[in-house]
Amino acid sequence: MRARHKVLLLFVAALASVRLHATGADTSTVPEVDTSACTSAISASDDDRIIGDCGALIDHEKTAKADRLKALVARGGAYARKADVERAIADYDAAIRLEGDQADLFNARGELWWKKGDRPKALADFGAAIKLKPDHQLARGNYRKLARELERLGALMAVAGKPSFNCAAARRPAEKTICANPELANLDRQIHAVNIRVVREAQSARERQALQREQDDFIARRNADFGKPGYDLLKVMRDRLQHLLGADGY
Repeated sequence: MRARHKVLLLFVAALASVRLHATGADTSTVPEVDTSACTSAISASDDDRIIGDCGALIDHEKTAKADRLKALVARGGAYARKADVERAIADYDAAIRLEGDQADLFNARGELWWKKGDRPKALADFGAAIKLKPDHQLARGNYRKLARELERLGALMAVAGKPSFNCAAARRPAEKTICANPELANLDRQIHAVNIRVVREAQSARERQALQREQDDFIARRNADFGKPGYDLLKVMRDRLQHLLGADGY
């Protein structure tokens, strides 16, 4: 993350310099503001100094646009490394208002939105970065990973509260109880999914058969014992899931 922000800083600084000369701006008429403290802090990769010294540069009303942009990106990176996501996003917001056509800035802010848990905003920022720079590899990679994550979440939401079997065909009391209880239903689906993985990853056909028999026996005992005095279906199912997860190496 630190290396990525350094690259971003160098890119922003170079771009600002090019634009300044391309427009033929007369720098002699711009009041000088001392940028040395901020620049030194950036070179030293000292986040506390960056926040303080670059913050002073950002707040100075006479700071040139290029220097303000560089300081905002630097301070945003420092806040991000300190896990102060809100302030980091605020600095990237301000930087984007100054230079709204920088793919790196959108990608960096998208990563912060993702870290915060706001996936729609993160996806929008990654998309904006790609639109500005179609070959932006980091943004394209982030977009793909986040899109897959959203697909998985959507799939999980679609089956939330549903067991591994068809409740319309449930006949046994244990099955009907599982169908009526979302927590039990989710546990049943997890048990079923983990068991499939454990069986699939077994080293031999004999081991796969033994593992499946174990699962079949668990279901048979569950159905037979449910309703007996002291029988705790929730505990039994949690124990079974934990056993499978242990067998699966997690």
